[in-house]
Amino acid sequence: MGSGRGDGTRSVHGRGGPRRGPLVAPIAQTSTFTYDSAAELRRYLDGTDPELFLYTRYGNPTLRELEERLAELEQADDALVLASGMAAATTGLLSMLAPGDEVLCSASVYGGTARFVRELLPRFGFGGRFVPFEELHDLGRHVGPRSRVLCFESPTNPTLRVVDVEAVCAEAHRRGLLVFFDNTFSTPLVQRPLALGADLVMHSLTKALAGHSDLIGGALCGSTERIAAARGLMKVMGGCLDPHAAFLVLRGLRTLHLRVARQNENALAVARFLEGHARVAAVSYPGLASHPGHALAARQMRGFGGVLAFAPKGGLAAAERVFDGLKLVARAASLGGVESLVSLPVHTSHHGLSAEQLAAAGVDPATMRLSLGVEDAADLIADLDQALERA
Repeated sequence: MGSGRGDGTRSVHGRGGPRRGPLVAPIAQTSTFTYDSAAELRRYLDGTDPELFLYTRYGNPTLRELEERLAELEQADDALVLASGMAAATTGLLSMLAPGDEVLCSASVYGGTARFVRELLPRFGFGGRFVPFEELHDLGRHVGPRSRVLCFESPTNPTLRVVDVEAVCAEAHRRGLLVFFDNTFSTPLVQRPLALGADLVMHSLTKALAGHSDLIGGALCGSTERIAAARGLMKVMGGCLDPHAAFLVLRGLRTLHLRVARQNENALAVARFLEGHARVAAVSYPGLASHPGHALAARQMRGFGGVLAFAPKGGLAAAERVFDGLKLVARAASLGGVESLVSLPVHTSHHGLSAEQLAAAGVDPATMRLSLGVEDAADLIADLDQALERA
């Protein structure tokens, strides 16, 4: 996974190396903070003393510790942690908009983000329109006078299609758009969208960054100005992260480079196995040479991620039989943890979408999304093989 800043180990201790005092950041499990004097309170209000805090919804030492580590991982000026990935998505997008503005959103994004753009933004006076995946590089026909933000991800959820992030960001900026990018699938160890031109990057901390399927959280990374705007909105909307959850994410970050490397290895091994299986109709994983975005992914990513998608022959009914027949891989709607998980997107992230909406997102109803954990690859392959054969 590389070396130096790229492998994630420096983020354990931060920019200055090992700290004096506790090796592990303490949990500041408190709602409010006391002051010795009005002068001390004024120093907090003036922002001249970063060691002072007022109220955990506004900020907290444990939360700040996590924000600094995430900013370093994404090579961002600053970061903000929030109560969930969707809190990060909604707060981040709203922080970039003025009354009447419009979000252009890739048709291939996480279902919750798509629902926010499609159903909720219009209720509050904002616009929300979708751009076909194939047309992200040609925004001219989609940009209108109200267009303000382009929202997209790569690789896409759940189809693992790859976007030329640098080219799309450049095209968006040329059209006067800001770029909001979801980097949950890749993590900062595999892909750094800010370096490729994104303005604001979000993560679901629930997934690989925490890595143990035991918390809900989200994060935004970007410039000082972008994070300040999002933080001001979060303080009012209330989507702050709990200090104990932040502590668990900090603990997860200590092994991030180890877990991501193993998940990438497992994903490639499993993808190669599935690609050669007689009962599999299609496999999508950027690490396969047969993937249409393989060369692009190799250029803009370091590794190919720990998630793949495949469809067994026989449609959704066959996919459900394979799903039911797995013994080692757990049936669950998440990704990025130490356990391998499988989901059926038509029953989870893309539930309720019409056939036309699924087609626009590039999702075959039989698609199975597989998030690889850190188990032995041979055991995972054996489990998939017996489930496919029995189905």
